[in-house]
Amino acid sequence: MADDLVLVKQTGAVRTLMLNRPHALNSFTKELHLALLEALEAAAQDTGVCCVVLTGAGRGFCAGQDLAEVTPAPGAAPVDLGPVVAGRYMPLMLRIRSMPVPVLAAVNGVAAGAGANLALGCDLVVAARSASFIQAFTKIGLLPDSGGTWLLPRLLGRAQALGLALLGDKLPAQEAKDIGLIWQCVDDDALETAAQALAQRLAAMPTQALVATRQALDAAQHLDMAAALEMEARQQQTLGFAHDYREGVQAFFDKRTPVFTDR
Repeated sequence: MADDLVLVKQTGAVRTLMLNRPHALNSFTKELHLALLEALEAAAQDTGVCCVVLTGAGRGFCAGQDLAEVTPAPGAAPVDLGPVVAGRYMPLMLRIRSMPVPVLAAVNGVAAGAGANLALGCDLVVAARSASFIQAFTKIGLLPDSGGTWLLPRLLGRAQALGLALLGDKLPAQEAKDIGLIWQCVDDDALETAAQALAQRLAAMPTQALVATRQALDAAQHLDMAAALEMEARQQQTLGFAHDYREGVQAFFDKRTPVFTDR
């Protein structure tokens, strides 16, 4: 339906969720938050989904918060942004980070503010060459939210993170790829094909191992090496009892393509 705030498409084991407020560059309202969270929950519960692609309708990925929704009328009291961030963006970002399948962002245009960090919070980001990333928060007197303060220094290091966060400059997709902020930059007309090909590749891989890898890499940021080695042993113990490990090893010996089924 054209009026749906999130358009859902299933191709094999890949579910594509498209933000659908193109007239407002897919900026977030309360209703869009609820619709996207509901769509993510549905994908998480559906065992037929092995990868999720998140993208935007029209010429933008997501312009962040729709400021019209949080701007008071002249003379009215300011809107309390704390509950907006804690009650809407926090659950959304944590749901993406805890999805039981890989999540791929296909950034088709501007990704600004919370929209930029929505993309960066996904497991992999593929962007069209005309796309851009903007940490626009300081331009309106705020700081990066939606996980920006956590994501940026881990993806880029302190110097690059501060440069992007303090200055709020537009970062073209190719530069984002060059500095390691995103995985891939492709020509505009190749974005959908490239994103779907990568998503289908991920969907055919051992899902539990992919998710465990994400979890381990995130957790290791807070551990010393000995603790990381212990965590790896625990994770390998669990994965080693799973069907996909046995299937992968047997396929290796049989010289055939493995068929992974765990989720």
